[in-house]
Amino acid sequence: MKRCFLITSMVLAGSQFITANAQEKPKPADTEFYTPVPAVVSPGATNSSAPSDAIILFDGKNLNEWVSVKDNSPAKWIVNNGAFTVDKTTGNIETKRKFTNYQLHLEWQIPSNITGEGQARGNSGLFLASTGGGDLGYELQILDSYNNKTYTNGQAGSIYKQTAPIVNANRKPGEWQSYDVIWTAPVFKEDGSLKSAAKVTVLFNGVLIQHNFELAGPTQYIGKAAYNKAHGASPIKLQSHGDKSEPISFRNIWIREL
Repeated sequence: MKRCFLITSMVLAGSQFITANAQEKPKPADTEFYTPVPAVVSPGATNSSAPSDAIILFDGKNLNEWVSVKDNSPAKWIVNNGAFTVDKTTGNIETKRKFTNYQLHLEWQIPSNITGEGQARGNSGLFLASTGGGDLGYELQILDSYNNKTYTNGQAGSIYKQTAPIVNANRKPGEWQSYDVIWTAPVFKEDGSLKSAAKVTVLFNGVLIQHNFELAGPTQYIGKAAYNKAHGASPIKLQSHGDKSEPISFRNIWIREL
């Protein structure tokens, strides 16, 4: 009788095991979901054209989205033929709007008649987050580095004084060049200490030159970068460098908040 009971129990247990296994067998639908539905965004006509959800920071007509860093007055750089050129007498400019994480497209041109050498040849900077006046912030270097020697963490495409670009993808002076940037802003704790560092990915003329690089802090011309002061959303800044070379130009600037 005991043996019969044992066999019956084993059969029942086996049946339950098979049933459970059948119920737990993975199905394709287990890993499929249908919400949330991504918003529809119309891409631009080309990869450099603004998609439908972009904020246009320069449309070739005016600098209404920009102000002077010195006094917050309207930006006074020179707009002509769908582009604008640095006016070195008026200083840096920055966006009226503030941003945290974003995708940015910007095109720039070193003049064909550029003179000077090293850091004094077509120098400017794209500050991915401006944290104050002057050159405070996180700088992606702009420079004529087509055939111009300088320190590698100061050439075009470098995160200035922090890291060199993976490769040199510069075009000749006189040709338009592009930066496509994915910026992840730093995050700070309530006490002002750093929670997560800023990160950046950059394509220079379509070539990957910075790959999810983690910044050590805002740009420092002298000394090592560090996160000494907490901040939130910040403007994007363009530098009017003090060198004597011919001023550079910009066009087709747009941004997508992430």
